[in-house]
Amino acid sequence: MDLTWSAQDEQFRAEARDWLAANVPRQPLPSGDTAAGFAAHLEWERALHADRWSVVSWPQEYGGREASIWQWLIFEEEYYRAGAPQRVTQNGIFLLAPTIFEFGTKQQQDELLPRMAAAQDLWAQGWSEPGAGSDLAGITSRAVRDEQAGGWRLSGQKTWSTRGAFCTHLFGLFRTDPQAQRHRGLTYFLVSLDTPGVTVRGFDRLDGDEGFADVFFENAFVPDSAVLGGVDQGWSVAMSTTGSERGLTLRSPGRFLKAAAALVALAGERGAAATDLLRDRVARSWMQAHAYQQFTLAQVTDIVEGRPAGARSSLNKVFWSEMDIALHETALELLGPDALVDGPWTRGYQFSLSGPIYAGTNEIQRNIIAERLLGLPRR
Repeated sequence: MDLTWSAQDEQFRAEARDWLAANVPRQPLPSGDTAAGFAAHLEWERALHADRWSVVSWPQEYGGREASIWQWLIFEEEYYRAGAPQRVTQNGIFLLAPTIFEFGTKQQQDELLPRMAAAQDLWAQGWSEPGAGSDLAGITSRAVRDEQAGGWRLSGQKTWSTRGAFCTHLFGLFRTDPQAQRHRGLTYFLVSLDTPGVTVRGFDRLDGDEGFADVFFENAFVPDSAVLGGVDQGWSVAMSTTGSERGLTLRSPGRFLKAAAALVALAGERGAAATDLLRDRVARSWMQAHAYQQFTLAQVTDIVEGRPAGARSSLNKVFWSEMDIALHETALELLGPDALVDGPWTRGYQFSLSGPIYAGTNEIQRNIIAERLLGLPRR
């Protein structure tokens, strides 16, 4: 693996760094999981789009710069280094879009991707259901064929839809063949949330953020064009999305390099609070963040050379989610009693605790690693 950047890559980095330095909001935006914060973040995302920085690796016709995947990593690193706001469009841009590029028709790509890049269509994820938990194959929401109307009638409930209270669209799985076993008979649908028969109910989290939502479907009609990737083929389509969620697109190295650098700075500020043990943990967090960067560069090399990540994305997910918790735990110990005051490290720690749960629980990821990478028996 060549760890040097080309002159073209360095020019791209300089351009991105200059633009971010001139445009990143000087004051932190409110939480994107509140109504006011979400609106403020959308203004930022639309500014990104106006100068073609929202989806740098996409084709120009869809709002991108046709940057390489290496340059996308560079942009992500510079984005976090500049302290730019959280991307509230990430469910669409980082999770759904790669799936549309892989499985979508040309018409779906032409209609959906430009609006997604421009933060006009805002996508929520419709995976979890009250009775299924983390078992994606256990969903019971149904889609029944309506031959006369030329489409499908959706019924059921999705829950824990991040920022679903503010979004305009939802992607998710519905069971189209109730007789099929578990992973079979599922279809991936793209649904506008203003469809008659769809009800969105936002609810507050303990921290006061209000973006989570339950989404109810009561005989809601969607046309055939709402199917992504083919009827009863939803599991393989969804695995593409979860691969993006567990792999490098949702948690690029830039996020953790920024956090690790901030942890090193915090240890310097806290002085006497940084015991030998805590200094060792700070150093370990810094090394793990850089190890994750190297792992990602190796993974991108494989992708560029035609070797998809597949089940190895589960290694990514377990590593970054547990690294994130350990890093924030170290920060809280450095802060001591000050950690009880609401602030970025405290909030970061609270969010990090969800890492081993969302994108497929780490227990499930370890099963995938054991069975598909190590070849161990299921029982």
